[in-house]
Amino acid sequence: MLVERLRAAGCVYAEEEAAVLREAAAGDDAALERMLAERLAGRPLETVVGWTEFDGVHVALDPGVFVPRRRTSYVARLGAAGLPTGALVVDLCCGSGALGAAIARRVPAAVVHAADLDPVAVACARRNLPAQRVHHGDLYAALPDALRGRVDLLAVNAPYVPSDQIGLMPPEARLHEPRTALDGGPDGLDLHRRVAGGAPAWLAPGGRVLLETSTAQAPRTAALLTAAGLTTQVRTDDALGAVVAEGRLPD
Repeated sequence: MLVERLRAAGCVYAEEEAAVLREAAAGDDAALERMLAERLAGRPLETVVGWTEFDGVHVALDPGVFVPRRRTSYVARLGAAGLPTGALVVDLCCGSGALGAAIARRVPAAVVHAADLDPVAVACARRNLPAQRVHHGDLYAALPDALRGRVDLLAVNAPYVPSDQIGLMPPEARLHEPRTALDGGPDGLDLHRRVAGGAPAWLAPGGRVLLETSTAQAPRTAALLTAAGLTTQVRTDDALGAVVAEGRLPD
C-alpha cells in the first residue's frame, strides 16, 4: 500500500522511497503516516526523514535547507584529489555542509571551514561539521580574516539557475528549498562573478577553486576565473551529469 500511494503521487522511485520511510519510522505507524503525508504533499524525501546520503556521508538535513545533489559529489572527488596533509578547505555557499563533510571524509586531515548566508543552513551545517568552523555571512565576508591567502581549496556549489528558469524547476526544489540557494540572477552567474573575483585574495599559492556549473554556462564561468588571474579548466563527469569549472592560483 505504501509503494502504491507513493507511485500514485508520481514518485518515480517509489520502492526505494518506501524503504527509506519505513527505516526512518522504525516501526512507529503514526510516524510513518505523518512522514508519508509530508512526502505526498511534495516535501523532499530527504527533509521528511531528516537526512541524506551524500558521497558516503550521512548528512543531517533540516526543512528549508538545500538538498545536496548527487552530481555535486564530483566536486568532492576533484577537491580531495591531491590535497596536502593538513590542507585548509572552505565549503562556500555550504547549505547543509555536505560538500565539506564529504571532503573531510575523503581527506580526514583536512581542516574544513564552511559559510552560508542563510542562518537556517548554517544551523544545519553545524550539525554536520565542527560548529566553530561554520560561519554565517555573505560569501568571503563570513570567513575569519586569518584564512586569507591560506586556503588550499575553495569548494563552491553556488546557485547558478537563471532567475527566469526557477519556475521550470521541479516543485520539490522551487517550493521547498530557499530561493537564495537556487537563483543565480539574470544569467545565473551573479554568485560565480563574486566567487571568482574574490578567490585570489583567499587562496594559497597553488590553491584551487572548484565551481559547480552547467554545460551551457561552463565557458562563461571558466572565463570569470581566467579574468581573475587563475589558470582554468572545465572538468566533467558524464555519468553524474556534473560540470565543474576549476581555477588554480599560480604558485
